[in-house]
Amino acid sequence: MPRVCAICGKKTTFGRSIARRGRAKYLGGVGVKTTGISKRTFKPNIQKVRTVTDNGTVKRQLICTQCIRSGKVTKPMRRPKVGEAARG
Repeated sequence: MPRVCAICGKKTTFGRSIARRGRAKYLGGVGVKTTGISKRTFKPNIQKVRTVTDNGTVKRQLICTQCIRSGKVTKPMRRPKVGEAARG
């Protein structure tokens, strides 16, 4: 299953991790040198969430946490647990 948000389409992006050594010039060193560049991935924080779709059905979807926090997702109504309504 791809790591893609069902609402905003956020997905894994690629970049580079740069390893450096030395002390910065403004700290009194001779400068920072690059010793290696390696590929890396930036993965979105995607959660499996039960959502209410446009036609009213409940469906599990992969949603990024930004969309969950911003309220772009409508979650289904929770049913009370057995014996919870009687307690009051």
